[in-house]
Amino acid sequence: MIKPLFQELNAPVFFAYIANMLLHLHPDNPQPRNIRTIVECLMDGGVIIYPTDTIYGLGCNIFKHKAIERICRIKNVEPLKAQLSFVCYDLSDMSSFTKSISTPLYRLLKSCLPGPYTFILPAGKEVPKILKSKKNTVGLRVPDNNIARTIVKEAGSPILSASLPGEMVEEYTDPELINENFKNLVDIIVDGGSGGMIPSTIIDCTGDEPVITRKGLGEWIEN
Repeated sequence: MIKPLFQELNAPVFFAYIANMLLHLHPDNPQPRNIRTIVECLMDGGVIIYPTDTIYGLGCNIFKHKAIERICRIKNVEPLKAQLSFVCYDLSDMSSFTKSISTPLYRLLKSCLPGPYTFILPAGKEVPKILKSKKNTVGLRVPDNNIARTIVKEAGSPILSASLPGEMVEEYTDPELINENFKNLVDIIVDGGSGGMIPSTIIDCTGDEPVITRKGLGEWIEN
């Protein structure tokens, strides 16, 4: 497990976060103090809205069951039917949450990640039951976004990746508008600049050949 940043700095582990906070982070070099605040929020079971390499999304620590249920209430979906995915730091981290990956599949993942893709893979034992589909699969992401990956790295565990509710995607590109719409529903809104409007491309890798199930931002050519 990756050592959290606040341990590396020998700082006391009691950082408090303020509910309904709009927190500005530099997209390339996110401020360590703000990262600590977000990590502490996630460890306490909080819910955040954060940027990825595609669209802004809802997130929480994947091991905080009540936080996942809270996100499902925000989205008005049942947890077992929500088909939720989560963000890992890198391919090595990702492999901890799936079953053994074949060499061809590993090469495929390595060629695409970090990037705007969600890969459906057989769920490993480390995946919380609430995040597994009926087919015992899970959606995994490694976005090409330094804020999202830094949060995961310093938290030492993945964070949920769930789209914001509703159809008004245009309103989900501006952190200020996101704050107006969701400030009473989440604990922290992470402002990493303007977000995108196109979600990730979803690739099902549970069969003999990868199959695209949603065409999004990531380019994909099927065989």
